[in-house]
Amino acid sequence: MLVSRKWLEQYVDLDGISTEDLAEDITKAGLEVEEVRGPVLNDENIVVGYVQECVQHPNADKLNLCQVDVGDGERAQIVCGAPNVSEGQYVVVAKPGARLPGGLKIKKAKLRGEVSEGMICSLQELGFEDKYVPEDFKDGIYVIDEEVAVGEPACPLLNLDDAVIEIELTANRSDCLSMIGVAYDVAAVYEKDLKLPEPTVYIENELSSDYISVEIENDKANPYYGAWIIKDLDIKASPLWLQNRLISAGIRPINNVVDITNYVLMEYGQPLHAFDYDRFKSQKVVTRMANEGETIITLDGEERTLSPEHLVITNGQSAHAIAGVMGGEESEVQDDTTTVLLEAAYFNPSVVRQGSKDHGLRSEASSRFEKGVDITRVKEAATRAAQLLSEIAGGKVLGEMVEKGSTEWNPKIVEFTASEINQRIGTEIAIDEMKNIIERLRLDYEVNGESFTVKAPARRRDISIKEDMVEEIARLYGYDRIPYTLPEGVMKKGGLTPRQKLVREVNQYLQKAGLNESLTYSLTKEDWANQFVSPEIKALGLEPVALALPMTDLHSHLRLSAIPELLSSVQHNVARNQYNVALYELGSIYLQKEKDQQPEENMRVAGVITGLWEDHPWQGEKKPVDFFVIKGILEGLFVHLHDEEVAFEKAELDRLHPGRTAVMKLNDDIIGYVGQVHPTVQKEYDLQDTYVFDLNLDQVLEAVQYREDYRVITKYPAIAQDLAFVVDRDLPAKQLEDAIKEQGQPHLETVRVFDVYQGEHMEEGKKSIAFNLIFQNDERTLKDEEIEEARQKIVKHLENEYQAVLRG
Repeated sequence: MLVSRKWLEQYVDLDGISTEDLAEDITKAGLEVEEVRGPVLNDENIVVGYVQECVQHPNADKLNLCQVDVGDGERAQIVCGAPNVSEGQYVVVAKPGARLPGGLKIKKAKLRGEVSEGMICSLQELGFEDKYVPEDFKDGIYVIDEEVAVGEPACPLLNLDDAVIEIELTANRSDCLSMIGVAYDVAAVYEKDLKLPEPTVYIENELSSDYISVEIENDKANPYYGAWIIKDLDIKASPLWLQNRLISAGIRPINNVVDITNYVLMEYGQPLHAFDYDRFKSQKVVTRMANEGETIITLDGEERTLSPEHLVITNGQSAHAIAGVMGGEESEVQDDTTTVLLEAAYFNPSVVRQGSKDHGLRSEASSRFEKGVDITRVKEAATRAAQLLSEIAGGKVLGEMVEKGSTEWNPKIVEFTASEINQRIGTEIAIDEMKNIIERLRLDYEVNGESFTVKAPARRRDISIKEDMVEEIARLYGYDRIPYTLPEGVMKKGGLTPRQKLVREVNQYLQKAGLNESLTYSLTKEDWANQFVSPEIKALGLEPVALALPMTDLHSHLRLSAIPELLSSVQHNVARNQYNVALYELGSIYLQKEKDQQPEENMRVAGVITGLWEDHPWQGEKKPVDFFVIKGILEGLFVHLHDEEVAFEKAELDRLHPGRTAVMKLNDDIIGYVGQVHPTVQKEYDLQDTYVFDLNLDQVLEAVQYREDYRVITKYPAIAQDLAFVVDRDLPAKQLEDAIKEQGQPHLETVRVFDVYQGEHMEEGKKSIAFNLIFQNDERTLKDEEIEEARQKIVKHLENEYQAVLRG
């Protein structure tokens, strides 16, 4: 809602209150100010001038030499190139010393040999947006077409000195979708008097009922409809003050009749519509639900197909408006219109909302009808419009308005006690202060002791229960005055849950390992939704969840894996010469296990790495990413989470390299996979060797416990032993590693594979695996005999169990 300060001052005295203070105070009271705009221009050197003489410039065909009276008997010679400048015009003149929007400073100058003492301005040069400039003045200077005084300041005349406050309203405050509604709140904030319009209109003896009758076929959709006939109208441009008001509200002036209905819309929050009576072609108005397939061409020139869910205004036969949404082109007010049928009605919010949504038409009128207007002020708004049509457009108002239905309102009764208010707010507001606040809000109330009974007026549809009055009293009392206290009872120290700590540990570990966090869409396209799905998820046989109304085909399904979107991110980087990319994402996939139910979320961590893992040009070292790099990152993650029981098993998975892929198992359950993207898939993404992993983080976090621990650095030396065994080529090194750990206790700390060899000097079907063993005791130095005993035990076990041969 755009609120003009100068317009607001019609209803509330704001003398001594700055616009900045006003914006801050109403924000504290619940009307959140989004922005304060303006003033656009307020320069005393910009004045009204009168063109006394206009002749062609002696040295230029397209320039004119104008003698302009700028007030106080001062006459300025101004060179002007506008095609519409002529003698006898009142214009806007920027005298030397004026500064226009954009920083242009006006100086006395010579143009083609002639002195120019200022500038005759166009509206664009004065800061008007092009959409608000009348067609007659789009390519020339602005000519003032009403009584003005030469030399008077032009900025106030054109409302350029006004400030506009943009308020971001919550859905419940539809009462503030009008200037009067905002004025109620501002007056309450400052405890000011409220000066509301008191519309009166001279009524002709001729009756509107002789020209029109009203029928309502569905009084639930249309509880009230009023029609007023106004004759002998003179359609022309609105006076400046009216145009200024509309422009400040963000509405483009059109002509005086349409502008008046828009003015009343913004003033009262009551939408009105003016039909050209002669083009309406009927002496009766019938409101009804539309017929299936019925059509109407609306004011925007579009043909709309209607259904029985849409309320229409008809002439008894054809539709002339979609009620509360937009009028029809056939009965639009035009330059030759002399008689209008003024509509003032109340339409059911849900019916208007349906029509607006179905036709994609969101208008100033529909937005107010949808939230509910003040039904008790429909007639008053119509009277205000009739008054202005009479005063500004010369119209004759015929008799009383022809009405059907009722504008009666049963107010909501809200009861509460002062103790209940104070208990909920946490204050000790006195009863007299509560009474004062309710009176400032202009609500009818009764008080008995500390018990209050409030009648909510029709303009405040948001007040219906006790909690609404808690809010009203709190915001007018002042949220900044509410004391702050600590909660009573047992105080618990805030902090992260164990799961949150573990998730944070995962993030920190992966970033320290050299990966960058990525956030991709949970929505993906259909052919990606089933790609790179982990085996344990694929085994469930679930289909990806499809959106009922996707915005684009690229975001039509909920993902079952983050890998496709991560690969797309890597592709995007590589295409921009960033060849070494390591990304991970910690996020959810979505599993719909039963039809028509919300999908379950499964938290996973996925990653994609491509390019060089190490690149030290000075040392001449380059190490491309391979399977063991990404496997090592994951092994380090499990160690970091104090869970070393995860096993890697060779696997063949769709879209992954068959010889460089493994699944990860925890307690014999598959929890994810790691591997190289299949070469053909890499080619699809224009990538070199690329490795991915996808891990069920929920399952991992359930299996581990967060603990903060440390180990004292021992002062006793560690002893290293290297053992190499010849074994069958198909035997996984992991089995040997686990056996060595088991047999080497109690002093074996770590076992690490540091070499694998299979080649011409090795027996067919065999390979050599070399292990580095570290023995250590935190309390003493180990003896050679203890190390040798453990060594012999390991060798003997491997020879017996795996037919391993110790290499010399």
